[in-house]
Amino acid sequence: MTSPTRKCRAFQGGLVVTGRMELLLAAGGHTTEILRLLSCLSQSYYPTHYVLAETDKMSEEKIHAFETSKDKTSTNPMYTIHRIPRSREVRQSWSSSFLTTIQSLFYSLPLTFRLKPDVILCNGPGTCIPVCFSALLFGILGLKKIIIIYVESLCRVESLSLSGKILYYFADHFIVQWPLLTEKYPNAKYLGRIV
Repeated sequence: MTSPTRKCRAFQGGLVVTGRMELLLAAGGHTTEILRLLSCLSQSYYPTHYVLAETDKMSEEKIHAFETSKDKTSTNPMYTIHRIPRSREVRQSWSSSFLTTIQSLFYSLPLTFRLKPDVILCNGPGTCIPVCFSALLFGILGLKKIIIIYVESLCRVESLSLSGKILYYFADHFIVQWPLLTEKYPNAKYLGRIV
């Protein structure tokens, strides 16, 4: 098994990006994975803006615990938490998911304009789709090139998640954690298991 330090080095060596970072979180495993990944990054990625679904209370608690454990001496936090409507609820029909995703996009556009992140790091929650599309629109309009880094969840061994299948074509860096996936998706990068 790879040590946490080695995992961090593998990730940092694979991508060199600095600046204001926006992270997309969803309750459960996605939040755990993204916070593990974030713990490997240097302070050059701050301030950090977390974006989560408005109904996600669990991720907010994990963010506060994570940020507090990093810097117990700071009285001025270097992170913010923002909420947007959830793109898709569990067991929601696909047809109504389209409408709720459009609604999330309308919340994501002004948020992206206000935050102007340099990097968006996400790993699969449906909430990442509207935020990434708002970042793409920013680039198309010539306002700012926002780098999108998508890290597929560790549990995706043989196929991509729905978010992964969509963002595979749009992300600047698409990272998988199993080498088999690079055979099916040649533009994906395998850097080892990084979370």
